[in-house]
Amino acid sequence: MMHFMDENFLLHSDSAKILYHDYAKNMPIYDYHCHLSPKEIAENKPFENMTQIWLAGDHYKWRAMRSFGVDERLITGDASDKEKFQAWIETLPYTMGNPLYHWSHMELKRYFHFDGVVQATDWEFLWNHCQEQLQSEDLRPQSIIRRSQVKVICTTDDPVDSLNYHKQIATNQAIEAKVLPTFRPDRALEINKPTFRVFLEELGAVANGSVTQFQDFLQALEHRINYFHEVGCRVADHGFEFLFCEMVTLEEASHLFAKACNGVALNSLEEKQYKTFLLQYLAEQYSRLGWVMQWHIGAIRNNNTKRFNELGPDSGFDSINDFSLAKPLNQLLNYLEMKNCLPKTIIYTLNPVHNDLIASTIGNFQASGHKGKIQFGSGWWYNDKKTGMIQQMTSLSEAGLISTFIGMLTDSRSFLSYTRHEYFRRILCQLVGGWIEAGEVPKDYAFIGQMVQDISYNNARNYFPIEQELSK
Repeated sequence: MMHFMDENFLLHSDSAKILYHDYAKNMPIYDYHCHLSPKEIAENKPFENMTQIWLAGDHYKWRAMRSFGVDERLITGDASDKEKFQAWIETLPYTMGNPLYHWSHMELKRYFHFDGVVQATDWEFLWNHCQEQLQSEDLRPQSIIRRSQVKVICTTDDPVDSLNYHKQIATNQAIEAKVLPTFRPDRALEINKPTFRVFLEELGAVANGSVTQFQDFLQALEHRINYFHEVGCRVADHGFEFLFCEMVTLEEASHLFAKACNGVALNSLEEKQYKTFLLQYLAEQYSRLGWVMQWHIGAIRNNNTKRFNELGPDSGFDSINDFSLAKPLNQLLNYLEMKNCLPKTIIYTLNPVHNDLIASTIGNFQASGHKGKIQFGSGWWYNDKKTGMIQQMTSLSEAGLISTFIGMLTDSRSFLSYTRHEYFRRILCQLVGGWIEAGEVPKDYAFIGQMVQDISYNNARNYFPIEQELSK
C-alpha cells in the first residue's frame, strides 16, 4: 500500500516543522462556529455506517460527485448507503487539487487508521475496514469530540429552538466540552421570504404571546435572546447575501413591518431599511449581554431552481456573490459604533476579492482595551482551502495583526471535520515558518511559537466570554 501524508505533510521547511510539532500540534480546539447537531451529541448514538458519518449532509462532497457525473440517486437519492459510499470513493481519487482530497485522506487517517492513498477499487475494502472501526466506542459523537481535544462547541440554532439538547448536554458530566447554542436570526431579517410569516407564528408561540405589532416582534426577539443567554449562548451569527446600510426611525421600521405582515412585498430599499434597523436592534442586545456577533457575507444561495424544488436548501447549489462591500460595511460598523452598540464582531467573506477590503476595514473600529475586538474571520466555505487560508492570513497580516487572530473554526455538520484544524495549523506554520526561513522575522521559536499557539487556541479562548463567565 502506498503511504500518504507523513508527519511533515504541508511543512516544507525546518522552521515550519518546529512550529507545528513543538507548538501547534497538541493545542486543544475551540470550535466557536459549526453546524453539528446537539441532538446527536446528546444522544451519542453510534453511526450505522460510513455514509451516515461521512457523507450525510456534506454538500462539499455532493458537488464534487455531481461534477464527476455521478447520478443524483447515488448522492441524495434512494440508493443504499453502501452504493453512495462506493460512488464517493470512486470519485475521491479525481478530486486532486480540491481540499476534499486532503480532508478526506486526513479523516480516514486520523479516525479510521487508514494510511494509504484511496483508489477507486478500494471502495469495498474501505467500507468493510471502516465498518469494523465504527463498532468502537471511539467513533461515537462524544468520543470523537473528546479524542479531538475540543473544549468548546458553538452550534448554530434558530431563535425558536427549545435548546433542550443543550440543557441535556450541560447536565451530562461525561461530556467535558462546553456545547453551547448560537443565536441565528436569519428568518427574522428575511422579511420578504415566505418563511417570515411562519417564523412570526413560531416566535409568538415560544415567546408567550402573539406577534402582530413591530414592538411585539422586538420584545419577542429580546425574550429569546435572554433565554439563549440563560442556556449559555454568548455568540450570534448572521448570514447575508450582501451587506446594506439604510437607516430609518422606529416609526418607519414599524410601518415596513406592518406592510409586510399585510402581504405586501417590500421593495429593495425598504428591505434594506428594515434589515438595517433590525440588525442595529439586535446588535444593541448583543452588546448589552457581552456577546460576539458574526457576519457571514456573500453567499448567493439556491441558484438551481429545479434542484432546489427537488432537494431543498443546503444541497450544494450555492456559490460566491459579487457586490460592492466597502461602503455599506464601513457605514454599518460606524452606525453601530455611533450608537454605542458595536459588540465584538467577526466578519467572514465568501468572495476573496474582499480580503484586503475587510482586513483594512476592521482597523477602523478596534477599541482601546480590547485586543482584536473586530476580527477578520478565517477562510470560509470556498476559501476554506490552502490558498484561501494563505490569502486571508496574508491580508490580515499586512493590514492588521495576525497575532490577535482567533484562528480556525470547523463550520461543518460532520464530527470528522475536526481534522480541518490540523490542516489549518499546518498551513499557518508553513506560512510563518516561511517568514523565518526568508529572514523576514527573527528565528525566535519561543516567541513565534507562542503566537502560533495563540492563533491555534488561546486567542479564541480569551476572545469569547465563555470560559470566563460560564466557569464562575
